[in-house]
Amino acid sequence: METQLDPMKDDLPLMANTSYMLVKHYVLDLDVDFKSKVIEGVIVLFFETGSLYRKTSSTGKGSCQSQFGETCKMRASELCHTPVTNVSACSSKTEYDDFAVCGKGEEDTSDKNGNHSNEEQASGISSSKDCCDIENHGNKDFLLVLDCCDLSVLKVEEVDVAAVSGIEKFTRSAELTDVSKELENLRNQIVHELVTLPADRWKEQLYYFTRCSQAPGCGELLFTTGTWSLEIRKSGIQTPTDFPHAIRIWYKTKPEGRSVTWTTDQSGRPCVYTMGSPINNRALFPCQEPPIALSTWQASVRTAAGFVVLMSGENSAEPVQLREGILSWYYYVTMPMPASTFTIAVGCWQEVKQQSFTAAIQTNIEFSLPSSQADFRWHEEICGHVEYPCRFQNPAARSQAVIPYRVFAPWCLMEHCEECLLQLIPQCLSAAYTTLGTHPFSRLDVLIVPSNFSSLGMASPHIIFLSQSVLPGGSHLCGTRLCHEIAHAWFGLAIGARDWTEEWISEGFATFLEDIFWARAQQQLSHDEVRGQQELKALLRWRRLRDEVQNSEEELQVLRPKKESTGELSESGASVVKHGLKAEKIFMQVHYLKGYFLLRSLARTIGEASYLASLRKFVHRFHGQLVLSQDFLCMLLEDIPEQKKSELTVESIFQNWLDTSGIPKPLLEEGEPWKECQLVQQVSGEVTKWIQTNQRIRKSGKKKRKQDEVIFQKV
Repeated sequence: METQLDPMKDDLPLMANTSYMLVKHYVLDLDVDFKSKVIEGVIVLFFETGSLYRKTSSTGKGSCQSQFGETCKMRASELCHTPVTNVSACSSKTEYDDFAVCGKGEEDTSDKNGNHSNEEQASGISSSKDCCDIENHGNKDFLLVLDCCDLSVLKVEEVDVAAVSGIEKFTRSAELTDVSKELENLRNQIVHELVTLPADRWKEQLYYFTRCSQAPGCGELLFTTGTWSLEIRKSGIQTPTDFPHAIRIWYKTKPEGRSVTWTTDQSGRPCVYTMGSPINNRALFPCQEPPIALSTWQASVRTAAGFVVLMSGENSAEPVQLREGILSWYYYVTMPMPASTFTIAVGCWQEVKQQSFTAAIQTNIEFSLPSSQADFRWHEEICGHVEYPCRFQNPAARSQAVIPYRVFAPWCLMEHCEECLLQLIPQCLSAAYTTLGTHPFSRLDVLIVPSNFSSLGMASPHIIFLSQSVLPGGSHLCGTRLCHEIAHAWFGLAIGARDWTEEWISEGFATFLEDIFWARAQQQLSHDEVRGQQELKALLRWRRLRDEVQNSEEELQVLRPKKESTGELSESGASVVKHGLKAEKIFMQVHYLKGYFLLRSLARTIGEASYLASLRKFVHRFHGQLVLSQDFLCMLLEDIPEQKKSELTVESIFQNWLDTSGIPKPLLEEGEPWKECQLVQQVSGEVTKWIQTNQRIRKSGKKKRKQDEVIFQKV
């Protein structure tokens, strides 16, 4: 029996039917209007037929395959297998209050023409029986389902990519007949050839993506908007294979949309940015949200002169003036990633630059070489991801300890950034490179976001958001947070969780690695000083974890809440993010803290040097891919000598650390080893002293108040 879920209160639905059609590239063409607080424009999506309907004769080149079926070899445990993506998963039931058919001149004839009625739509996430009942009822039109929320969709049409001059090179035959069926097949063939171009032709690919996105339309498509989705169909088309593989959507955001926030910066100037919403980017553009929908993108964004557009992009965009008072900014990405990682920030940001050119050069020289590259022996291996221009295969990128970086901030915070942040970035980047090797991304922008930002930091491809709160804390607070966000370039971005409920894969690793990075960034510290810092932080994290466990729901304390169902999807590819919409979950750190203590425990068991070598191996094997917990654990346990394994198994780690609430049993049995650390003892003594001093002052203050009250009564 299906579990009844209310996505408005609990789980976040991922509606896109990625098993039928998989988006490979987005082209966005947007205008940002601060007066109306609306982003409006066009998005063109390029698709491949999904794995469920891909022809068996296809080579699968460039397709998003089952990522890890071959990687995590089974030995004795079945826990190391990777679930296939077309098994039935527990589905959710969601209500749609504001369903409207918005196709051109269309009435709601859903019961007659095969579209879903409102009654059918109430089932929400389900198997293909609800979303695309092709096998059993061949007379129904295929429905393409995209994740969409808080958007006004104005028009949807098929793009005539065959009309682009020079596109003949992407067709197997230049001969065309007047039969419309053959023309439709030709268009889809062109898109297939375009999205599967070899990585060394990425510039040509971007050029033709741009040309195709500007091609004329060749027929409007019917569409329906719901609370969480946009459903698109073409009359008479009953399979994903025959459905248009290039579609154009006209839309605009709503001022109250939850993917971006409109506000003012610390200098009082208007700005808008993606702040890491629980619903991700579906209120910014229609997309496929499931992590398996790895895609590339390019975007042109127009805004008034005086504003700077920062975005997830491999290039450092320079504005182009279109007309007086209007600038256009263009970014692109060639590494396929989930649409949820797309980030944009538009504001009157000022670039913070190094005052001394000599100092900048010296900084880069000082941190240009890692301490050791002796065990980076995996560079010569073939990458396991889908084909793209990978930095791990680029000799110049592999030797780049400090990637190009820029810092942006509101005008009033520029001095703070120059004094602290600007000096720390090369140190932290170099420390990360020393630890993990090749930087997955070619450049980095760091932006101090407005004061309404609810976190200390957020990492996205090529850009990091930092809170202004890290600036006054001196180099330690700013440096550790910077290290945490830099760590996400490897864990969270280059390597992502295949199931978003396994947040610990991103946050646990980043929390553990921030200590390693920061220790190496502070080159002047002795071994004992580094250990003191790390043990003190372990104590503080232990106390936060203990307090959180005592004051939160048990079900929110589990790092793998779907347990053995983790990673499973419905037949259509739809799924849910368990507890994804729970308000209190936003403020919880259990996935940071329990993940950190698990990795710390493994490092102590294996030895830090061996453990970090295993992390580097994991990065080289799995970058550009999506993983589950067992992918990491299987690989790690394979590398541990038998004498050090003790009772470590994937099953025991699941049972003790990932699948249960509360404080993990091994952590309780370990006691509190940080108590023996001299720095911890020193800080604890200092804290105790000031608590006692404060109590004495408060007691003396009470006596004085009583005396004052007696005197006042006498008067």
